[in-house]
Amino acid sequence: MDFASLMNKELSKAKTTNDSSKKYLKRSEIEEERKTAYIAEQKALEEEREAKAAAKRKREEELATENAAREEKRRKLAEESRKLREEREEEEERARRKRLGLPELVKKKEEDEGQAVQDDVPEEELREKLREIGHPVMLFGESHAAKLRRYRKLTTVMSKGPIPTTLALVEEKDMKVDGTVPADRDGRKWLFRQLASYFTMVLTEYERTMEEEKSETSAGKTAYSAMVQTRENMKPLFRKFESNDVDDSLLVPVVQIVQALQERRYVDANDDYLRLSIGKAAWPIGVTMVGIHERSAREKLHNGEKGHVMGDEVTRKILQSIKRCLTFAQVRWPPTDLRQLMG
Repeated sequence: MDFASLMNKELSKAKTTNDSSKKYLKRSEIEEERKTAYIAEQKALEEEREAKAAAKRKREEELATENAAREEKRRKLAEESRKLREEREEEEERARRKRLGLPELVKKKEEDEGQAVQDDVPEEELREKLREIGHPVMLFGESHAAKLRRYRKLTTVMSKGPIPTTLALVEEKDMKVDGTVPADRDGRKWLFRQLASYFTMVLTEYERTMEEEKSETSAGKTAYSAMVQTRENMKPLFRKFESNDVDDSLLVPVVQIVQALQERRYVDANDDYLRLSIGKAAWPIGVTMVGIHERSAREKLHNGEKGHVMGDEVTRKILQSIKRCLTFAQVRWPPTDLRQLMG
């Protein structure tokens, strides 16, 4: 072997060694590795976040279920307490009325319940109607009956006047009552609309007159305050008209009073008011006897002749407001027969 071949052999060894020991990476390869590592890290973080969120949702659902069960239990207890309280109050009211000689409470008739069922709205239709008016289709823990009440409350149109009411008021030509109380439900509804319309007309004129005559004097302020008090005290009567919850022992005399007012028979209307408020018993005011023993004749004088003025505070204020409307009506619409003008 000559010197040239030995040199070539050594040079080839050195070249192979240098090629195998040389290591380098391109910038694109480094960037690709960094991107892959970043994506893997983000994926792991995302999976961890999703696991935590799923665990949180599960805990929230469990808490919501527990709260719903607790609220349902509380609602049932409250409903039972309310029923017991209403039964106790009804029993006390029945005993009080019996003690005072007032007529017994009239329970709601089955036809009222049938009417409530008849006025029901199917669930799907009710949901669509709530969506149309832009309100949620269901609130948390809301039953179908509560949803129906909420819809009716949202869609109820109140009339404009001194006392806003859900009753559809009639025109003046249709306000005339015949002095009788219908037995059917539709007839009573029409009667309540007539009465509400008439009292609204009287209160409107009453308010307008007091506004015009309002002054800084003491008498003017007193008259205006009486008008405001009359308007406020008549609101419970309108609520009774709306709910068809007026006892016949009160409704019949009120209809007779309104009929007399519409016919401008103010003396007769005042007589009906006195019979309604204090009754027809002998010696209605003050001492009725001076002895210490009750006589059978005295008992017969008072049987069935109790007035409504002492029944309860709300009824007393209603009757007082009707009397003020009567007094104003004879000034606003004077009678053609002067004998029907109260002194």
